[in-house]
Amino acid sequence: MKVPLLDLKKQYEKIKDEIMEATEEVYESQYFIQGPKVEELEKKIADYCGCQYAVGVSSGTDALLISLMAAGVGEKDVVITTPYTFFATAGSIARLGAIPLMVDIDEQTYNLDPSLMDKAISSLDKGMRARLKAIIPIHLYGQCAEMAPIMEFAAKNDLVVIEDAAQAIGAEYQFPNGEIKRAGSMGQYGCFSFFPSKNLGAFGDGGMVTTNDPDVYDRLKILRAHGSKPKYYHKLIGGNFRLDALQAAILIVKLRYLDEWTEKRIRNANLYRKLLKEIDPNDISLPLEKEKRHIYNQFVIRVTNKRDALKKYLSEKGIGCEIYYPVPLHMQDCFQYLNLKEEDFPVSVKAASETLAIPIYPDLEESQVKYVAENIGEFLSKA
Repeated sequence: MKVPLLDLKKQYEKIKDEIMEATEEVYESQYFIQGPKVEELEKKIADYCGCQYAVGVSSGTDALLISLMAAGVGEKDVVITTPYTFFATAGSIARLGAIPLMVDIDEQTYNLDPSLMDKAISSLDKGMRARLKAIIPIHLYGQCAEMAPIMEFAAKNDLVVIEDAAQAIGAEYQFPNGEIKRAGSMGQYGCFSFFPSKNLGAFGDGGMVTTNDPDVYDRLKILRAHGSKPKYYHKLIGGNFRLDALQAAILIVKLRYLDEWTEKRIRNANLYRKLLKEIDPNDISLPLEKEKRHIYNQFVIRVTNKRDALKKYLSEKGIGCEIYYPVPLHMQDCFQYLNLKEEDFPVSVKAASETLAIPIYPDLEESQVKYVAENIGEFLSKA
């Protein structure tokens, strides 16, 4: 049996006619950049995320970049984030000449560990402390970071909060007072990616920034069009961060199905839990559902000392799997100038050596989930 890590063809087959109709409308209009489709998508995403505003941009990376720019982050400023995430988070900080201040992750959720933030900033000298501008918590793998203490820390230190929600559209967090909020609605900025492999994926690159601040909203719209307002008049230096109408039209169609697809991902996750619980818990750890709604962009298991061998075994059995992320950011060659040591972030290093993502996409059949679980069990029994 073949079980790919992701099978977008199955999804496309079910919505093909709607996609063709939506894109044909764009072709007939000949309105390809910004315009009514982008505005419609922005309104729908804002509503879905529980926000007042949303601004369509060219990618999830550019969502982070434009948010940092709108927040006034620049040369020698300091931004808190984690070393265990996709490169774009720290990369966007560095592109603006700012300094990523790494904070290690929670061992079970893989999200930023709020208990380590005070220690991280206490190590800064007076000059760097004065330049501390923002914090980017990542809602990794589809589960929200622990936002209550993060927001409290940000308020105490006068920091802008930019949520990296690239993998977490529709994920929810419950605050201690019982209030439930969706990813992207808690900080001043929420950054989303519509890369094709995401739960809500385009047919190319695309992204979105959400906010509840009208001034931030206006600034984002100006920055995404080279900083011009009106056209050809520039008070700001922005970039070409525009979302095209074809991607917006496709995403409007797919958004109708997002909750259905999310529930199927959760169903698959629950089936994995049921099947894999029979395996010795000393050999394998399953994702922790800590926050209100985990939307499972990835289903990441943890195997001590046997991860690479398991990946090879599953691949030989026709099962797609992936390591997110094999090299923490503080160990990447391009960040050596930060003078960080491998042992500075032991939880991230350990996660990078032990975690493995297995198939979780909505169209996964029950027989395929069972096949994956059976092969994991067989490998561990032999190992």
